[in-house]
Amino acid sequence: MLEGIRVIEMATYIAAPGAGGIMADWGADVVKVEPLSGCPMRHFLSNIAADGLQGNPVFTIDNRGKKGVALDTSKPEGVAALKKLIRDADVFLTNVRPGGLERAGLDYESLKAINPKLIYASVTGYGLTGPDRDKPGFDVAAFYARSGIGRMATPKGQEPAPLRMANGDHTTAMATVAGILAALLERGKTGKGKLVEASLLRAGIYTGGSDMSIQLMFGKLATSKSRHEAIAPISNFFLTQDEHWIALVPRQGQPDWAGICRALDRPDLTDNPLFANPRARRENAAALVDIMDEIFASKPLAHWRERLDAEDQIWSPMQHPSEVVKDPQAIAAGAFVDIAGPDGTTAFKSPAGPIRFSDEDAGLVAPAPELGQHTEEVLRAAGLTDEEWQELKSIGAVA
Repeated sequence: MLEGIRVIEMATYIAAPGAGGIMADWGADVVKVEPLSGCPMRHFLSNIAADGLQGNPVFTIDNRGKKGVALDTSKPEGVAALKKLIRDADVFLTNVRPGGLERAGLDYESLKAINPKLIYASVTGYGLTGPDRDKPGFDVAAFYARSGIGRMATPKGQEPAPLRMANGDHTTAMATVAGILAALLERGKTGKGKLVEASLLRAGIYTGGSDMSIQLMFGKLATSKSRHEAIAPISNFFLTQDEHWIALVPRQGQPDWAGICRALDRPDLTDNPLFANPRARRENAAALVDIMDEIFASKPLAHWRERLDAEDQIWSPMQHPSEVVKDPQAIAAGAFVDIAGPDGTTAFKSPAGPIRFSDEDAGLVAPAPELGQHTEEVLRAAGLTDEEWQELKSIGAVA
C-alpha cells in the first residue's frame, strides 16, 4: 500500500526504526542510514553469541526489508550526501536529539528549505521543546517511569518491576506511523510537508491516559492494589492446579458475578451477603480471593478453560512466550511472518506488524540489511557522481 513512498531513516535503537519497519512491511522504500559503527542494536546479542546463538532477532523485527546505508554525518561531506537522499524523499525519520540535528543542519527548517514536501518525523525521549528536549531517554525512563505508568502499575508498598524490552518503544513506533500517514494524507491535499513530533513521554502519558484523565479531573488517583486488596477482587489473577495463572476480567458491575459463581461450581456465593454486590465484594476482598484461590487451585487450566468459556467470561491464560509462538489463535491472526534467508527460503520467524489488511499476503519478508549493504547503490541512484563517491570513500565517510 505504501509502494512509491520513500523514507530516509536516520535512527538508532528501536522506537524510530520500529516506525520505519512497519512502513517497510507495508511496502515503503525505507533507507536506513547508520553511523559507520552501525546501530547499537546490531550488537545487542553479541554477549550471548558465544553460546551458539546465531542471528539478531531484536534488530530484525524493526529493520527487515530496509536498504542499508552507512554514512559519517559528523563530516560535512556525509551530511551533503544525506541531503541528496532527502531532497527527493517523502519522509525523513530520525531519533537524533534536536541539538545535534540543528548543529548538522538536519533540523526541520533546514530540510524543509530543500524539500518543501518532506514529512519530517522526529522521535525523541521528551519532545522538541522544553528544558529536557536534548535529554537522552529510553522507554523504561521516559515512557514507563516518567509518564506515571510504572508508578501506577506498582502495587503500593512494593518495589517497581522493569518494563520488558521495547514495550514503550513499539507503542511509540505505532503512534509515529499514524502521525506520518496523517501528514502524508494532508500533503495529498495541500502539497506541503509537515513536522510530525513523537516522544516516548507523550506516548506513555496517552497509553496511561484513562488513569491520567482521572488524575487530571479529580486531582487524585487510587493506587494499584495487591491481589487480596483489589477494589474489584473478582477482576484478578488466579493460579490453577497445574500452575498456570489465569487473568479474569469481568465486566463492570454485576453482569458476570453469577456466571463466575456457576463456573466455580459455587452458586451459593451468588447471593451471599458478603459478596453479593461490588461494594460487599470490595469490603470482603481478602476472604473472597482466598475462596477463589482454593477453588482455582483444585483443577487444571483445561478445566477452567471449559467452564469459563461456557459462561462467556472474559479471561485468558497468562502465557509464556514459548506458548504464544505456538498459540493457534495467534498464528491464525497472522501474528508472525517468515524472514527470508540467503537461499530464498524461510530462515526464521519474526513478530508481524500490528495490523493485517484484507488482501495481505506477506509471503517471505526480506531480512534486515547488513551494515552499509546498499550504500553505493542508494547514493548513486540519488545522483552521486563517480568523483563524489570516490571522495566519500577517501575521507572515510561511507561504509
